[in-house]
Amino acid sequence: MKTLKTIAGTLGLELRGADNIVISGLAPLEQAGSTHLSFVSSKRYLSALAQTQAAAVILHPDWVDECALPCLISDQPYLSYAKATALFDTRPSPSGTLHPTATIDDSASIGQGVTVDSGAVIAAGARIEDGAWIGSNTVVGHNVTIGRGTRLYPNVTLYHDVVLGSHCTVHANTVIGSDGFGFAPNAGQWQKILQLGGVAIGDHVDIGASVTIDRGALTDTRIESHVIIDNQVHVAHNVHIKSGTAIAAGTAIAGSTVIGSNCTFGGMCGVADHIEIADNVHVNGQGRVSKSLTEPGVYSSGTPIQPYRDWSRNAVRFEQLAEMAKRLSSLEKQLALLSGAAGSQEEHPS
Repeated sequence: MKTLKTIAGTLGLELRGADNIVISGLAPLEQAGSTHLSFVSSKRYLSALAQTQAAAVILHPDWVDECALPCLISDQPYLSYAKATALFDTRPSPSGTLHPTATIDDSASIGQGVTVDSGAVIAAGARIEDGAWIGSNTVVGHNVTIGRGTRLYPNVTLYHDVVLGSHCTVHANTVIGSDGFGFAPNAGQWQKILQLGGVAIGDHVDIGASVTIDRGALTDTRIESHVIIDNQVHVAHNVHIKSGTAIAAGTAIAGSTVIGSNCTFGGMCGVADHIEIADNVHVNGQGRVSKSLTEPGVYSSGTPIQPYRDWSRNAVRFEQLAEMAKRLSSLEKQLALLSGAAGSQEEHPS
């Protein structure tokens, strides 16, 4: 447990009110108890301050007069809350040891303070830098490099020739470096195209659970530093994702697409192959990106939820759009002819 004064000092925030309150953890306003620190990230949540049982609140300086509780003042309350979570970290600590049931090839390079948990496999030529943590039953393939302080949770699989930067996190059951979907048609059969590239991932990249990142066909699939990828995302071969981009769960990105810096993709987006997306593009959930987006901004697609009866009628109309467009074009031509005839009569009255 920590006092409010200690927390304020660690986060570099101004404290208003009693500073000796002992804080046991963090909680949302509605669930906070008398030893919890809470936060207000948006003005629309201010009404909940009157009912909260929290001991103290992180909030914006413009909202201080609406808070009767001790408060930590922050220009970015949500960011300060994010930093505060590190003060109450409940995750287990690395052991700094190599478990006797792990299989580590003699040619692998293992740095100082590396943790390798039970059942992990580290193949020939792999290099694990200082302070990395390899979870139980994780497989680190041939000639893989894992940077300083990076953590792989249990059951992660890294195929050969994957480079993972420093201070990355890869959650359970993720596969990096599997073959891209490359096949050539051959008389009713499929000739496999060997995927000769690898995967290169920068520093401070966070990758969720059950993500699949394919290796490149000839050159590497690339993910730059400070990218965050949610659970169950698929990144196909030779995709290039630039720094600071965030991709939410269920999104699939087809091969050889380039995504700019500081983009965001909502859940279940679909991104076509061989297109380019500019920096600072934000695609709302279930967006279908079928062409290059060259201008920054917010994009949406798809049909909003509606009652089934309305949806079914509109679905029928959608199938009729092509025929309706032809009819409209025909009517426009007829109207133009009629307008021309009427104009001619006005110029040459009988």
